[in-house]
Amino acid sequence: MKSRTVRRITLSIAVVTALTGVAACGSGGSDKGDGAAGQGVTHVSPVAALRSAETSTDKADSAKVEGTTTIGSMVSMKAQGALDWGHGLTGRLTLTYTGGTMAETMRSKAGITSMEARYLPDAYYAHMSDTFAAQAGGRHWLRYGYDDLGRLAGGSGAYLKDQLQNTTPNQSVKLLLASGDVKKAGEATVRGQHTTHYAGTVNVADLATRSSHLPKDQLDQLKKQLSQAGVTTESVDIWINDKNLLVKKVEKADMTAGTMVSTAYYSDYGVKVSVTAPPAGDTRDFKDLMKSQGTVTGGTGTGTGTGTGTGS
Repeated sequence: MKSRTVRRITLSIAVVTALTGVAACGSGGSDKGDGAAGQGVTHVSPVAALRSAETSTDKADSAKVEGTTTIGSMVSMKAQGALDWGHGLTGRLTLTYTGGTMAETMRSKAGITSMEARYLPDAYYAHMSDTFAAQAGGRHWLRYGYDDLGRLAGGSGAYLKDQLQNTTPNQSVKLLLASGDVKKAGEATVRGQHTTHYAGTVNVADLATRSSHLPKDQLDQLKKQLSQAGVTTESVDIWINDKNLLVKKVEKADMTAGTMVSTAYYSDYGVKVSVTAPPAGDTRDFKDLMKSQGTVTGGTGTGTGTGTGTGS
């Protein structure tokens, strides 16, 4: 395996893990069990309802997540696992790459079709294939320190760090509050639960000037993350259950790397999530691997991973 390919695939792992959602943990998955709800309407303003949902989801601390994300022709993937955000983000996801140029490069060059990702407060870990391990020091786990990702060139590292370290499921609720034009879009049954559907469109250029229902520091952070990803507008739909918890979200946006569609399902709030770092003897640090393969400089594209998933 050529050193350039090792670098690109190693960066691709960072990119696709960030995009899969931790926050998004996207899912275009089956909506089986979803449908129009038969319960009566509760007259609560959209903003008040979303504020309650943001607080309740944040305080729940953990949940099971599943789904898929598609980004243009670059990558499509499925994810399933559990995340805890009570004291920094921790959790475990199984990521399965189902299509796209990045996924094809990972499959053909490194034998990677799926991967276990573990999230700890200071880093996340990716379990690689035997093929990749044989070409990258013989160790199966790659450790990505958040501070190391933050030093990547071109601003992409800062985006990846933000996505992997700080994003929680209620980010979608914050996006709608930031949009300034959130609307109630009806009611539905989502996987057996009565929910209220809210929708809105976020215009990144207008975030600083529109009437928003978020504090300025949170608004500025959202604008920064979206801009780094090459997003100009994003549509957001969320479904909140009768306990004011987020159970489904759909986000669509045109990004630098192509159109992104991400739908996530959240369940089992409060589930216990126990995650430990992989054995040190079977772990290679991303920073050290990059040094051994040559210094990582510009050309990593944006935080969406442009330019990291192809080539040889």
